[in-house]
Amino acid sequence: MLDSLHINERLFWDTDIQSIDSQKHAQFIIGRAIMRGTVNDWMEIKRFYGIERIKSEMLSIRYLDKLSLGFLSTYFSIPKEQFRCYAMNQSHPKLWEY
Repeated sequence: MLDSLHINERLFWDTDIQSIDSQKHAQFIIGRAIMRGTVNDWMEIKRFYGIERIKSEMLSIRYLDKLSLGFLSTYFSIPKEQFRCYAMNQSHPKLWEY
């Protein structure tokens, strides 16, 4: 449940919000907030999870869009190559880059 996490519920339009556990599904929640959320959502996940938890979850996430990856790489001063999603993206190249 997202009771103590005050994040925009519209980020989870495709999921039963009542079935989301803020600790068990932290990577999913943080990823959605970073890729599709607002500055307020970013501030809330920083407050709720802390920078170190966000960093560890995002280093191991399988997918991030290029903008979010660039933001996190700059914010944490970590090369993009150290993110799992970067390696996954390189091993599955797309035919066309939009």
